[in-house]
Amino acid sequence: MLEARAAVKSLHAYRPPLAGRQGLRLDFNESTIGCSPRVLARVRSLSAEALARYPEREPVEREGADFLGLDAAQLLLTNGVDEAIHLLCSTYLESGDEAVIVVPTFAMYAIFAQTEGARVVQVLAGENFVFPLEKLLARISPRTRLIALANPNNPTGVAVACEVLLQVAHAAPQAAVLVDEAYFEFHGETILKYSERPANLFIARTFSKAYGLAGLRIGILAGAAEQIAMVRRVASPYNVNAVALAALPEALRDQDYVERYVGEVRSGRQLLEQELGALGLHYWPSRANFVLVRVGPAGTEFIQDLRSRGILVRDRNSDPGCEGCVRLTVGSLEHTQTLIGALRDVAGKLSGPREVRA
Repeated sequence: MLEARAAVKSLHAYRPPLAGRQGLRLDFNESTIGCSPRVLARVRSLSAEALARYPEREPVEREGADFLGLDAAQLLLTNGVDEAIHLLCSTYLESGDEAVIVVPTFAMYAIFAQTEGARVVQVLAGENFVFPLEKLLARISPRTRLIALANPNNPTGVAVACEVLLQVAHAAPQAAVLVDEAYFEFHGETILKYSERPANLFIARTFSKAYGLAGLRIGILAGAAEQIAMVRRVASPYNVNAVALAALPEALRDQDYVERYVGEVRSGRQLLEQELGALGLHYWPSRANFVLVRVGPAGTEFIQDLRSRGILVRDRNSDPGCEGCVRLTVGSLEHTQTLIGALRDVAGKLSGPREVRA
């Protein structure tokens, strides 16, 4: 009888709660205003002939590389950052290898590593989710072949200095070290600014957040040309669809639109954190487009109360160290004000001690 591999049968399936998402969607860190009108116009202009052809990725990769100040050989377009993670695992991990992650973090690092039969080594973040550099370095072994780090991290919003991430990469030259910069635009710091990057370092970017293109599934994996060439061998030549490839150049050209939205998010993030503090809610200062807040044992009721007011937020209670926590996406200033108004209504129902961390 046909059976799946043991590594697949033992996986914990990741099923995001996408069904019934009616209302103000502040649960998946998407843009709350959508993509640039220029991008939408480009998508609407596509012909039937354009959609009938297999997509050609390389010309758009050259534009993406120019935008980031890279050579085209240093960049691979991917079907979202998810595929970038999957490709790295397929390229560098074998059964019995180790993948090191700092938790809590994005679930797909562990899932894709386990799919290859690798052992996932979890390093728990320090108090207040401080990056556990010494503990991480101590867990690196000759069997470590992948280290995946989100910066800023999801779901905590905490960022790490690029110099620390470079130290990790230099400490594990036998491992692919991924720095996932999905929330870069809201943070403003990137490891790409260092010209002397080690050959085992990879950087991922997405256009799902600040650019409002989550539905098109397009991301970037950057790294040393010789390593990207290896990853490219694993990727399908048609992994990014024609609509996404048509949209991306327009999205990159309309930086005014992106910068305006990012500016609103940053302002809204500050307003939201101030309001959480005024309400006596325990939160962690964020460098991303969301804020993690601890509401305690009434978390489920808190989420449902917001849903009843037409606002969706994300339950993070099951993440390591996130008991009683909820993640709130920050969108436009208008949407943030709507969230703040709802929080004032529901916060009074919460019970138990409250401690503000600002």
